[in-house]
Amino acid sequence: MRGSYLDYSMSVIVSRALPDVRDGLKPVHRRVLYGMHELGLQAGKPHKKSARVVGEVLGKFHPHGDTAVYDSLVRLVQDFSLRYPLIDGQGNFGSIDGDSPAAMRYTEVRMKQIAGEMLKDLDKETVDFALNFDDSLEEPTVLPSSIPNLLVNGASGIAVGMATNIPPQNLREVVDGMIALIGNPELEVSDLMKFVIAPDFPTAGIIYGYEGVRQAYLTGRGKVVIRARALIEVTQKNGRESIVVTELPYQVNKVRLIEKIVELVHDKKIEGIADIRDESDRDGMRLVIELKRDAVAKVVLNNLYKHTPMQDTFGVIMLALVDGVPRILNLKEMMQYYIKHRNEIVLRRTRFDLAAAERRAHILEGLKICLDNLDEVITTIRESPDANTAQDRLMERFALSEIQAKAILEMRLQRLTGMERQKIDAEYKETLATIDELRLILQSPERQMEIIRTELLKVKEVYGDERRTEIVPQEGDFSIEDMIAQEDVVITVTHDGFIKRFPVSGYRRQARGGKGVTGAQAKHDDFIEHMFVASTHNYILFFTNTGRCYWLKVYEIPEAGRAARGRALANIMELHPDEKIKAYINIRNFDEPGYIIMATADGIVKKTALEEFSRPRRNGIAAITIDEGDALLDARLTDGDHQVILAKSSGLVVRFPEVQVRPMGRTAMGVKGITLDRGEKCIAMVTTKRTDTALLAVTDNGFGKRSRVEDYRLTKRGARGVITLKAHEKIGSLVGLLDVNDDDDLILITTHGIVNRQHVSDIRITGRNTSGVKLIRLMAGDTISALARVPKSDEETDSDVLLEDPDGQMPLSFE
Repeated sequence: MRGSYLDYSMSVIVSRALPDVRDGLKPVHRRVLYGMHELGLQAGKPHKKSARVVGEVLGKFHPHGDTAVYDSLVRLVQDFSLRYPLIDGQGNFGSIDGDSPAAMRYTEVRMKQIAGEMLKDLDKETVDFALNFDDSLEEPTVLPSSIPNLLVNGASGIAVGMATNIPPQNLREVVDGMIALIGNPELEVSDLMKFVIAPDFPTAGIIYGYEGVRQAYLTGRGKVVIRARALIEVTQKNGRESIVVTELPYQVNKVRLIEKIVELVHDKKIEGIADIRDESDRDGMRLVIELKRDAVAKVVLNNLYKHTPMQDTFGVIMLALVDGVPRILNLKEMMQYYIKHRNEIVLRRTRFDLAAAERRAHILEGLKICLDNLDEVITTIRESPDANTAQDRLMERFALSEIQAKAILEMRLQRLTGMERQKIDAEYKETLATIDELRLILQSPERQMEIIRTELLKVKEVYGDERRTEIVPQEGDFSIEDMIAQEDVVITVTHDGFIKRFPVSGYRRQARGGKGVTGAQAKHDDFIEHMFVASTHNYILFFTNTGRCYWLKVYEIPEAGRAARGRALANIMELHPDEKIKAYINIRNFDEPGYIIMATADGIVKKTALEEFSRPRRNGIAAITIDEGDALLDARLTDGDHQVILAKSSGLVVRFPEVQVRPMGRTAMGVKGITLDRGEKCIAMVTTKRTDTALLAVTDNGFGKRSRVEDYRLTKRGARGVITLKAHEKIGSLVGLLDVNDDDDLILITTHGIVNRQHVSDIRITGRNTSGVKLIRLMAGDTISALARVPKSDEETDSDVLLEDPDGQMPLSFE
């Protein structure tokens, strides 16, 4: 068993699965090309049925089954399998979709011109021949291969206990590298990588990360990450975004890729895809992935890279047979062995040509002797009774060899003319010069290398082309942030839990008292409850009324138009059925020291270190323990030295130092922050370090006022508070409190979905004990539901014109 298996494994390794380092071919591919050569199927000749070629190879050289031979022949035709296909096929030879080729009785083949370079000088004893399987014929053990086939077309195969997976390279780059190595054999692999930059796959694609390429070239092993080339297009008809894939990673099946994407969409592992269409044709690949209106194209694309073969890893194992022994080679070694092979070809070809030239010179010498003694030669031949006697007499009389004597006897009479005699003399001189040149080549390694160099340059000129695979020298996976522009966006959340993001610049500023513009189309029983501004690269911590915290990236929030409702939070975060978002914190990173201070509707406050929220779970984490009947009101980020301001619906406010609240764990309940009377609720919390800022109080009927923070005396935590606004029936109850300055803008949101943006500087500062001024004209039944502070923009002016839409249903603004 041991002996038999070792014999079998060695046969697989040497005679089936691994390529030879010299011509880059496995035995079956070598036999296919040689069989076609014997059939006369060179480039420019008529095609012949593939079955004819398979029969030739099967019957003479490769008795392993017609399927094995035909499959190997098909691969040599496919332009998506080989970087430089060697066979020209007519008919169906399969596709990148994984379609099977037609049966060999239907397809036709002939060799491409580049395949002729593989067999060039085969008839000049440049390679060794061996007996075939039944010792009836001879076949070459290796091809002369004037192109570096192993490097430019690569190879893959699984033997016993070992495997090879050599990526294809660009012919121009490989030739440039070899010429550099011929000029300076001391070059290191790192020097050669300046010429051979990276693999060049027939299906193009994009190589991400250079470390795998570098390791592969240095050691013979490495992992090359390849990504599909995808573009984001906007459909003119409906304005939706689509991801268009035009190039796939090497050896990725397009149909299976589509099936994988459909499966992921069905399992809801990838969201935002509405449709997928294959629009590929003879002009190239075009796979269109149409997205939903609220989908973020770059996020979907990165999910496709992560979960589908649109990103694939090519595991490089540069293993080949060297003198019949499998070895893992680096880039320089592969080049050296090829150059050594070509040197051997040049030497054997030169010896063959030299022997032929010497034979011809020998014959020409005899012809010259004949011409110099023409009359005597003719007499000798005429007096001889037969050809053998004439040959013997010529050899004896003029000291000729048998070959020379035969050449004289076979010479045509026209060669006796004066012109023909001159031709013989010229040919003789030329042949002697050729002999001298060939002998010089055999004696000079420098001349041999120059010949190899010249032939490589000619191959490069004839067959070289531009690189197809793009190289992006970045290691590892791309962060989604690397492909998303950093910009400020407005995040809105409705009472029913719909969320969206929209650029801040989309809301134009109006003068105080303006009517506003539509911010979202809400249902009659829904309204915008939260609005805040954040960068697309930031984290958002969402705090719910039940005291739980959820963690989200801003770019993961779907972008929608100003008048759109957005997407349900339940589809983005795993909220519990009874949970609603009540507060947020905008975080760049969790490394900076800080605290999150929270307040509830019952006036409870609590402080927790920011670092405790840096490890979120998809289903949320506990932020504060809340009693039954109470709910989280707000949460703010502080540095431990802020002042906390709490406001009640009755218009009273308490201000106390944050240090009065000690840090607690995430599951703690907190301590009393403000004392509430019967029917009162805590409606807002402000944290600030500045005393020169102002507090902006807003009522549900659209009234507001600004008062300086220093007007509110510091008290102890748990006090009843001081008056900030005289609340009565006309102005309504206090609904919000913000710390603002003259460089801020105020955004007001009503329950009808109207958004109003105005300068805070337009609202004058008054004392605490006043009613304020009207900030917005409200329609009947409409009230203020939320307010937000945003940075002032200098690009817009108060004179922007407000126009009605064509249906006259909602106000629109044009900037």
